[in-house]
Amino acid sequence: MTLAIVLFTQDLRLHDNPALHAARAGADRVVPLFVTDPAIAAAGFAAPNRAAFLAGCLAELDAALRGAGGRLLVREGDTADQAARLAAETGAASVHVAAGVSGYAHRREQRLRAALGERLRVHDASLTAVPPGAVQPAGRDHYAVFTPYHRAWQQAPRRTPLPAPSALRTPEDLTGAPLPTATPTARSLPDPGEAAARRAWQRWHTDDYAALHDDLAADGTSHLSPYLHFGCLSANELAHLAERRGGHGADAFVRQLVWRDFHHQVLAARPDAARADYRHRPGHWHEDPEELAAWREGRTGFPIIDAGMRQLAETGWMHNRARLLTASFLAKTLRQDWRPGAAHFLHHLVDGDLANNQMNWQWVAGTGTDTRPNRVLNPLTQADRYDPSGDYVRRWLPELADLPGREIHRPWQSPHRPDSYPAPLIAPDATGERMRQVRRERENTPG
Repeated sequence: MTLAIVLFTQDLRLHDNPALHAARAGADRVVPLFVTDPAIAAAGFAAPNRAAFLAGCLAELDAALRGAGGRLLVREGDTADQAARLAAETGAASVHVAAGVSGYAHRREQRLRAALGERLRVHDASLTAVPPGAVQPAGRDHYAVFTPYHRAWQQAPRRTPLPAPSALRTPEDLTGAPLPTATPTARSLPDPGEAAARRAWQRWHTDDYAALHDDLAADGTSHLSPYLHFGCLSANELAHLAERRGGHGADAFVRQLVWRDFHHQVLAARPDAARADYRHRPGHWHEDPEELAAWREGRTGFPIIDAGMRQLAETGWMHNRARLLTASFLAKTLRQDWRPGAAHFLHHLVDGDLANNQMNWQWVAGTGTDTRPNRVLNPLTQADRYDPSGDYVRRWLPELADLPGREIHRPWQSPHRPDSYPAPLIAPDATGERMRQVRRERENTPG
């Protein structure tokens, strides 16, 4: 009898899972394995909200596997070492794993290959809809601009989504560690796991997505990003499902999936972009620990910015438009280095995905793939456009809830501004280029 190991990483699902499907098709018995690797915590990526959500996802995955006749085996230690030990222990003919894009994933694959040789099977198009490197511009190993990548993505072949296995046989005599547990810092998290992810997709209507996805108060986004990050939903299957629904909203949603694939192919080709500028820009960052702390704590005095930061702290999630605004405020208005901002997001976000987070931050900061690196998102103009009634701000800044209409976005002009709300960090009328000029003047002031 043959035995295969499936090393789960960011593909915590039964449906449309190439690694699980291949293991089940090629062996009589399958051992589903997850390794809790201390290197993740040592690198600072085991943030409380993600750790808690991951623990729930693993519990749900174990329950789903048990329903099919198997179970999830958890081991602790270095991932490559533990997979190799289990392979030796069971006499596994093959070990299957989804291809990753980060520097850590590349190193893990190299170590797995060194330990397992030809028994290792790495499966593309598991974490993304189109594998990184599957489409490339002439003379380069990845696309640096989204629009041509989008066109190439639309022409690329994508596999048909795979069914979940109806039955698995897992040896009963294998010992492992208990399922992990963790406590979040957010007051509530989404329901974890594949079943919850599939219910969320079924409940969410794409019809109005094109019109509402930037409306902060309407909150018309899918909220599927945590499930995509942990692989409770397949990006490939989601693209197929959205295309089957059709319509402008579904098209707009697929475009967001393409953006996700775009960022993953950039990081796969340039793993150092997780910490280093993808494109060097002239100039230097301004350092002000007090301003950085005010931004982190939602005390900038700009309500639309503070609302986003409060939402992040309280829920472990933030509306995508708010992510762009808060990031732009730190990097372009306050001229602070994008890296502390990106690290703060990763500390809180349940969907804190290295590729999406780092590349989006660099896009905003002007050091990434944006073809307009000097773009500045004016917080007041953006607030008027994307929260015209002020309801988003009222939801997260209750101390300003009594300010009427758009007055809530400029509390410094209101005679009713509560004393508990701070004054703006920077002159409210110094927007756009004037904000940058104010920063330059402050940097050049002696003393």
